[in-house]
Amino acid sequence: MTSHPDFGHATKASEVADTFASQIKGRVVVVTGVSRGGLGGATALAFARQNPSLLILVSRTQSKLDDVISDIRAANPSLPAAAVTSVLVDLTSQATVRRAAADIKALTTRIDVLVNNAGFFLEQRTYSPEGIESQLAGNHIGPFLLTNLLRDELVAAAAADGKKEAGATRVVSLTSEGHRVQPFRFHDHNIEGKPVPAEEEMRPMPDAMPKALVEPRDGYVGFSAYGQSKTANVLFTVGLNERVLKGTGVVAYVVHPGTIFTEVGRSVESQDALDSFLGALNPKASTDEGAATTMVAALDPALKDVKSASSIYLDDCQLKDAEPYAVDVEIADRLWKFSEELVKQTF
Repeated sequence: MTSHPDFGHATKASEVADTFASQIKGRVVVVTGVSRGGLGGATALAFARQNPSLLILVSRTQSKLDDVISDIRAANPSLPAAAVTSVLVDLTSQATVRRAAADIKALTTRIDVLVNNAGFFLEQRTYSPEGIESQLAGNHIGPFLLTNLLRDELVAAAAADGKKEAGATRVVSLTSEGHRVQPFRFHDHNIEGKPVPAEEEMRPMPDAMPKALVEPRDGYVGFSAYGQSKTANVLFTVGLNERVLKGTGVVAYVVHPGTIFTEVGRSVESQDALDSFLGALNPKASTDEGAATTMVAALDPALKDVKSASSIYLDDCQLKDAEPYAVDVEIADRLWKFSEELVKQTF
């Protein structure tokens, strides 16, 4: 369990940062998907208030990065200018992910916390440059590749000078409750309507879900693709702990930030329907609240050990249960190998 069972739905990321200030000071932190008004921006602001030695903000748009850097400097005038920098990446493009990893490596030899925050939802079918359905490419394959390319820097942070206790170095990835509606479709990962076995079929949707969000568009169900990518985020975290990080002093968690109005559905035509649905789900009052669970997963010393493959999912700042198919070690291993095939590299 976490060290603060009193943290919950209304806890703020800034409050968590202040509580665990010693876990931030002097550390190197990387946050993806950073923009003003989004969860990435709120996460970056929370880390910045407790003097990290280096805060690397990652996004696809320089103007969005500049906005958040400006906000950080305004809120933290004593933070050295060199302590905050930015790197560009399009997580749907493996080539730019590789360039971003190289750019990050040029900035630091260690990473204490990596937050895979970036994510999005699309209604229309699009593909990555590598021919992968875009939500799978950007929400899973990009973070999968980036994290593995930065493994050495994470392990270096965990081993640095013997100063830190094992488990203080963290990888935190964002998922959502969307993982509960769609297991990973190994037989149809591009959501092209190919037949799949029963265990890969989409689960029944909540009654309140607007039909506009789940009706096929040219055979493509965007919410199915989104749910698959969110399941992949959980399975990736299982695989990361089981295959790559075990024995390194680095641990990985995955979080549902709660219902929050952000740009995650920036390309949604049915925006009114989406807003209406989200508004009925007890949304968080601010992105500062939405980023709190990320901060707990990244910083709480009580989470230094992953107790089991299923003890990796946090919601409202506490450990919760994900869907069984999302924390199944065999499925996670299968997805890991499939992801390696898609990036043409083994880890």
